Amino acid sequence: MDKKEEIALARMRKSVQKLGGSTERYGDPTLTRFLKARSMDSEKAAKMFVQWQTWRASFVPNGFIPESQIPDELESRKAYLQGLSKDGYPVLIFKGSRHFPCKDHLQCKRFVVYMLDKAVARAIKEHEIGNEKFICLIDLRQLTYKNFDPRGLINAVQFLQAYYPERLEKLYMLFMPRFFQSVWKMVCHYLDKGIREKIEIVKNDEKARIEFVKKIGEEVLPKELGGRAQLVALQDVIVPQLN
Repeated sequence: MDKKEEIALARMRKSVQKLGGSTERYGDPTLTRFLKARSMDSEKAAKMFVQWQTWRASFVPNGFIPESQIPDELESRKAYLQGLSKDGYPVLIFKGSRHFPCKDHLQCKRFVVYMLDKAVARAIKEHEIGNEKFICLIDLRQLTYKNFDPRGLINAVQFLQAYYPERLEKLYMLFMPRFFQSVWKMVCHYLDKGIREKIEIVKNDEKARIEFVKKIGEEVLPKELGGRAQLVALQDVIVPQLN
């Protein structure tokens, strides 16, 4: 850690206290994520951190989302949590063709938190140190207009940006159909620059797919995506609880 980062962290801790928050339970790696998300601006990072604390206490009061609160979302078995990529990041896979517009929007939001929490927790070795990240693959094969859920997608993006800063290592869009491209451009307007830079749309050709498999690793990817692993449903993965 250089001198500028040390100064920024010290200023952030003071700003958090002024805003009525506390950094007592959190180490430098956690606070640094918020600083990076706000371009090392201590006051903006402190505000984001306090908002995150307030939201977490309200939306996830038990520290986790009980599966009993998201039965419909789990039943579709649309999300999978694999092992670690070649670079050591958990791989979260979301099948777009198994998702349909949410009727219960609260349950949908809770599912997003359940999914992101599990992806982060999958990276924890012995205890949380605050800078764990994950890779997300969005599989758009067999996607139809019936699967379109702009509101749900925007909600997921906003949650990721506001409450999971610097948790996403990389997001790959796979098999994107042409008719989805206009929808994706609309969603991109809601994305911060930092998130946009982490997104890669994998071209639908053999060379691009081979390069993609090399980056992620055959051991973690399912056979349908060029790997040798079995898909593991999100709810079947046991992970430690986040602090």
